[in-house]
Amino acid sequence: MHRIRLAVHENRLTSSVITEEHYVSAIEITGRGWVIALNGEIVAFAVGNAATGNIWALFVDPAHEGRGYGRRLLETMVSWLFARGLTNLHLSTGPNTRAARLYQAAGWQFRHILANGEALYELDNPSAP
Repeated sequence: MHRIRLAVHENRLTSSVITEEHYVSAIEITGRGWVIALNGEIVAFAVGNAATGNIWALFVDPAHEGRGYGRRLLETMVSWLFARGLTNLHLSTGPNTRAARLYQAAGWQFRHILANGEALYELDNPSAP
């Protein structure tokens, strides 16, 4: 997964803040992760935080973009998070990126630009009271 995270062209990891060890706690302690694998190789992955409703990661290997993997992972992750009783999900991504367009097409609402320059998006659970 970290290989994919370091290979993307947008929303690039610009520091060593996130390491491979962060994936373990993000998947095993605070949330869950999903992968799409082809011939035993991970080509896309997503991680959602069930405690906060944060979309921690959603990345597709650049060689496998445009095949619907991101959309499929996003739908699966959102369904799982809402099934846990969360009423609101949030994420941040680079503004004017393919990822931003994916989230907007999936119904996520742009809120504002954060201090770090990323765009904040939110999605409300349509089943919440």
